[in-house]
Order: sequence, then C-alpha cells, then structure tokens
Amino acid sequence: MTESTMTESTVTPIPLRRIGTDGPLTSTLSLGSWHTYDRMDFRDAVALITEAVDRGITLFDVGVYSMPGHPPVFTDVLFSAIVRAAGLSRDRYQLSAKLWLEPYPELSLCDQLQNALLRAGTDHADLVILGDLRTDGIDLTRLVHDLADLQDSGLIGAWGVNNWSAANIQQLIDRAAADRVPGPQIAQLKYSVARRSIPDGGPFAALFAQGLTMQSSDVMEGGILAGKTSPQREVGRDPGGIRDRIIAAAPRLGELAAELGTTAAQLCVAFTLTHPANTSTLFGATSVEQLHENLGAIELVESVGAERLRALVADLQSDAGVVDPAGP
Repeated sequence: MTESTMTESTVTPIPLRRIGTDGPLTSTLSLGSWHTYDRMDFRDAVALITEAVDRGITLFDVGVYSMPGHPPVFTDVLFSAIVRAAGLSRDRYQLSAKLWLEPYPELSLCDQLQNALLRAGTDHADLVILGDLRTDGIDLTRLVHDLADLQDSGLIGAWGVNNWSAANIQQLIDRAAADRVPGPQIAQLKYSVARRSIPDGGPFAALFAQGLTMQSSDVMEGGILAGKTSPQREVGRDPGGIRDRIIAAAPRLGELAAELGTTAAQLCVAFTLTHPANTSTLFGATSVEQLHENLGAIELVESVGAERLRALVADLQSDAGVVDPAGP
C-alpha cells in the first residue's frame, strides 16, 4: 500500500508513521480483533470497519486466537467476511497477523501463516507479530532466517514481537544484522497511563535508538481504565500483579478526563500517542461511536500538548518499581 493510496481513501487523514526503519508507513491508530467482532452484530461490524478505513485507519490486527483446551475463536474469520461485505479491496487496508512460538519449530512459521491467511481471506500479511517468548531453547538465528524467507516469498512485509524482553530483542537485531537479513521492526508492548515501566525504561530506549518502534497495546486494560472496572470479557495478562492498583486509579483518570472535557478512553489513547517511538496505538472498538471517540485522541494531544498531557497523568502509573523495565 502506498502513502498516496492510504491518504486519498480517507475523509479525515490520520497521521502516518513508519514501522521501524524498513517497514511500511501505517496509521498511528490501529484496530484490534480480540473479542470484538464475535461480540458484534455483523451489520454493525461492517459499518465499523468501513468507517475506520474511511477515516484513515489502515492497520488491522487479526490473529488466530484459538488455543488448545479453549473454545474456538473466529474473530479472524469474521474479519474476512466483514471486509468482503464492506467491499474493501486489499490495497485499502494493512493486515497484521500473529505467529505463535509454542508450537515452533515443529509447526513452521510458514504453515502457521498460511493457515492465518486462509482464515483472514488474503494472500499476504503486511506485518506479522511473534507471540510471547515463553520457553527457552528457541533457535533465534533460525527464527530470523525463517522470517526472512517469508519476506523473500512476499508473504509478509515486515515483522516484530509481542512483549519480548529487551535482551532477547537485541539478540534478534544482532543476529539478523550479522547474517544480513531483515530484523524486527516493531515491538508490541503493553503501554498505558498505568503500565509504563517497560516502554519508558532505559533498556527499550536503547532499542528505540536503533530504529525499533512500538505498537502500544492494552491501552485501556481491557476497558478498566475507561471506567469498566468489572469487565465482562477476558482481559490480558497482568504482569506484576498490579490490576487492583489499576482499578483503584481508574476513578482519578475519569476525573482528569472530565477536567479536560474528554473521556477516559480518549485520554488513554492520547497518552500513548505522546511516546516518541510509538508507531501505532492498537485498540478495540465495538461501535462506530467508540471508534469516533478514540479517533479524537489525535486532536486531544494537539490541543493539550504532549508534555502537559503526560504530566497530568504522571501519578497514575501503577507498575513503577514492580515491573522490570527490561521486560519479561
């Protein structure tokens, strides 16, 4: 997708930033699929995706989230049907797919990706994100070469990782550089007014200085920071066991948002946009109204100013001194 194609198709352009040093340009806001489309009326989902693309969102995170021992999940399959119903040609959106390391290398990255692409109804992913590194012994040199093969074949455009430690990401960068193959371009990290120790810490600052960029995720802590302190859907992992602290901080965040004439959700998204290494902020929405609310975060940063906005929410950090800035 070219820059001109992305901007011409929008009503209100969203700023574009580059993924890493060699990745594609993408929108500073991106839309996730985890526990979203399977909770929506199909017609509403089509309206949501159509409006997102028309307003300038280009990047859609679509993963195969079916895990052994859990009920099957079909949000990615629904996404393919939604895109068809919306009449969106492939050059109007970018797909970010997930690849999991638990079954690797017995189940190859290529086989995983082909399954993901079949379910998503496309023949390539613009970006793939490797899932958490939860086991020792993975051959990182083989991993970067397997990913390079996927790029050479045109199946992926760029790749990154999800919640890896700074040390392990540095190993990927070094091994890729030594063998002259593409390395990771982006790290998907939990980042919010409450969780900041890792993205704002020194170890990741060193990675960002080398050209790695960030995709902020879990920006509302499953809706808790937006005021839904008893969420009805599954919420992501809780590094540091600080969720009770985050629940306790949510009312104050709501007060700050009211003082600014905005909403807690919009303030959550706006905060992530102030990080200099943030390429795109990932959020979920189940209505056009929620989408519009989150899109307003761009104007909020412009009107309040990044420095003042960060100062206003400084006391809401919940993971300081608890979560290691070097990552898991």
